[in-house]
Amino acid sequence: MPVSKVIPLDYTKWTFRRKDGPDTSWLKVSGMPTNVHRDLQHNGIIKDPYKGKQENDCQWVGEETWIYRAKFPTPDLLFGQKVVLAFDGLDTYATVVLNDQEILKTKDMFIPERTNVTYNLRPGKENVLEITFESTYLVGKKLVEEYPDHRWGCWNGDSSRLAVRKAQYHYGWDWGPTILTCGPWRPISIEVYHSRISDLYFRTSVDKSLKSAEVVAMADIEGEGEEVMFEISLDGKILGTETVKVANGFATATFKNNSPKLWYPHTYGKQPLYILKAKLTRSNIALDRASKRFGLRRAEVIQRKLDNIPGSTFLFEINNIPMFCGGSNWIPGAFGPMDVQKYRDWIRIVVEGNQIMIRVWGGGTFEDQAFYNICDELGVLVWQDFLFACGNYPANHDFLDLVKREAIANIKLLRHHPSIVIWAGNNEDYQYRETEDLDFDPNDHNPQSWLNGNFPARYIYEKILLEVTKELIPGTYYHLGSPAPYGRRMTTDPEVGDIHQWNVWHGTQEKYQDFDKMVGRFVSEFGMEAYPNIETIDGYLLQGSSDEERFAQSSTVEFHNKATGGERRLALYLAENIPYTMRPLEQYIYCTQLMQAECLSTAYMLWKRQWKGPGKEYCSGALVWQINDVWPCQSWSIVDYNLRPKLAYYAIKRELKPITVGLKRTVQITAKDKYTRAYTKTVYKIQMWACNLTLENQIAYMSVISHNLITGKSTSLSLQRHKIDLSPNRSTEIDDFDIPTLEDYHSKPTSKALIFNSAEEEQQQTVIAAYIHDLNENLLARAVNWPEPLKHAHLPKPKALKVALKPNSKSSLEDDMRPPQYPLAVVVSADVPVKGLCLEVEASSGSKEDGAESVTFDDNGVDVMPGESISIGAKGLKIEEEGRLRVRYLGM
Repeated sequence: MPVSKVIPLDYTKWTFRRKDGPDTSWLKVSGMPTNVHRDLQHNGIIKDPYKGKQENDCQWVGEETWIYRAKFPTPDLLFGQKVVLAFDGLDTYATVVLNDQEILKTKDMFIPERTNVTYNLRPGKENVLEITFESTYLVGKKLVEEYPDHRWGCWNGDSSRLAVRKAQYHYGWDWGPTILTCGPWRPISIEVYHSRISDLYFRTSVDKSLKSAEVVAMADIEGEGEEVMFEISLDGKILGTETVKVANGFATATFKNNSPKLWYPHTYGKQPLYILKAKLTRSNIALDRASKRFGLRRAEVIQRKLDNIPGSTFLFEINNIPMFCGGSNWIPGAFGPMDVQKYRDWIRIVVEGNQIMIRVWGGGTFEDQAFYNICDELGVLVWQDFLFACGNYPANHDFLDLVKREAIANIKLLRHHPSIVIWAGNNEDYQYRETEDLDFDPNDHNPQSWLNGNFPARYIYEKILLEVTKELIPGTYYHLGSPAPYGRRMTTDPEVGDIHQWNVWHGTQEKYQDFDKMVGRFVSEFGMEAYPNIETIDGYLLQGSSDEERFAQSSTVEFHNKATGGERRLALYLAENIPYTMRPLEQYIYCTQLMQAECLSTAYMLWKRQWKGPGKEYCSGALVWQINDVWPCQSWSIVDYNLRPKLAYYAIKRELKPITVGLKRTVQITAKDKYTRAYTKTVYKIQMWACNLTLENQIAYMSVISHNLITGKSTSLSLQRHKIDLSPNRSTEIDDFDIPTLEDYHSKPTSKALIFNSAEEEQQQTVIAAYIHDLNENLLARAVNWPEPLKHAHLPKPKALKVALKPNSKSSLEDDMRPPQYPLAVVVSADVPVKGLCLEVEASSGSKEDGAESVTFDDNGVDVMPGESISIGAKGLKIEEEGRLRVRYLGM
């Protein structure tokens, strides 16, 4: 009775073909796991759907039936052993035949399947495995016809997607193409065993004092194992072992820990990961082994009343620490499998951007274990949606059965990850219900009656998923949906739960400067579009940088913006805010990225202001839509498909630093009396606050500089060297002061000043810069407030804009004992205020495809004030390559 073994099916022995049609010859697959689009492209049958408009040329693929075949030898078996074929994921309607015998049918791409094939194998001979994938699109269309009484409808994609348990984004979304693929999208393996540990799991609890913890280890056993030895270790040191008897296919042991090492998000502490091992034995012979990594932490979603204001909090508390969760939404990064390094690159970008939470959106997939493993290792909180999005899902018996199996299977796969702190029932399905006025009586608590209405999916979110999560992950918060209704409150109610704030861009298309009027207790979606980097656009154009379609309004470029009215809305926000030009394309890209950066950083700045301490957590988090892309395109992403950060990424990174200063320009108009509109007084003020997200009180000094864009005059305001006390983990209001006029500059008006008709116009052309230094004169935070909208600012032309490349002594991301992550620093200075200075790199060989791509910066798109030297970390350059650096800024 040797230990069990797992044999991955060798991809070199896989072939595939079209079932019917003009060419049904067997072709080699590109690798395993895979999908049919990847394999067809590998064989030259279709062209890259990400390039040009070639997406249109491969739509036929999704309406065909495809067959995958593998040949493998029968493994050697000992007495009592069995052989199981394990399919981690088949997309979606698959019929599996082994040696001409049907062994499995699937209907859900998210459910792993296992089937015993011990007696289907050919001893001493080669076995033939065939998997036939029907067109899920055609199956879905027929299911819609089969249930005509259901009120089918959705946002994005064909409504038939609601009838099938396939990744919903495959049907096309407002940021991605329609790629109706299929295939063995997750690994397939052969398992040989006598008895096995079918599931190793546990429940952890950390005492409120944080001084003790308990781990209850559990193992489900298949076969004839007698004992299980559980072992817990940390950093290679064994902390405890216990051997217990198996009873009724189950074994459990309890471990106490009186000095637990706690897991924290990366900005608050370390991420120690314990290892739980289990060894199944019979007569002291090892039959199977299993292991899981886990972290010890208290994770709660706190909903309590607020001081002197309606509603309640929606905040995440980790190890007793209330946390402002600044982060991003995650959409699938591909239409097929992603490798571990790609996942790591993406999560590293999140961490380096000072973000502590990522939301896995409900229209995608449960990501591969690697995604969550990396979040565990790097300290990123995960908000996990169940996979329903933007529609009215059916609730017939077969569909509900799939939903329950899918939920159980994936919770079991993912429940050991300390990073996952919330599960949500769906994405915007309750909002769709409100828009379509579907049935919903908050006083009706009878689940059976929900099935009889025209919004039967309520049964999924409020019964099936509620009960499954309560049973399998009782210690993790379950949220009915993102956003969810609370009693008679709408999903848009800002006083409870989370909201998706789309009245900037979508909805009423408000000005982003008014984000403080659009705050919610937790904003789990908001966003603004921008173009990707020029290299990404050159990559999707068929002829690259020489393509005739290489301009902003070309048919191909607009094809890569899937948002309805996307170009129109982008133009609206540009026209309202930024002096921009459509050509050259590089400058237009810059303008869209700067506008996106201004928009999103404004949201973070204003909402973080509402994190005011205990009883005043009016806003507890903001997750931008979105961190990533599924293909090269124009979208709401802040990092494009090729992992090239947009300017918004850096702007958000600055706003999520541990200590920040916020500035908001306000206008107050007072009439002399109620009968006049001519005799008024306008006062421009600056509201100033700071936010300290650290857990330590900070004594610091505040200084403020004012600079007039017309006269070029600067002055220090009365707040110079003003001492401030920044309480931990909250924002602190600092001051409210008038924007200075020419008289405040202690100089006589110049000829340049004659263009001003009033003091109000002087104030409109004034830039305010605020700085926070610690008592040792180290800069903790800075902010620069410009006239709004930026298109009205009289931007001066710098005469002495200097860019120098120097060695970087250290990096904020490294300690003094190691080389800096960014070995060089680009030092920038200017004689006048410069808005949105962006560093660019000229390719070393004169080709955009060679050299520039390897250069990265730790900041970009910065504002520069006279007298400052801004240092930006750089890597990928040599000290003698200063001449390759280029700058771009607003108004150049």
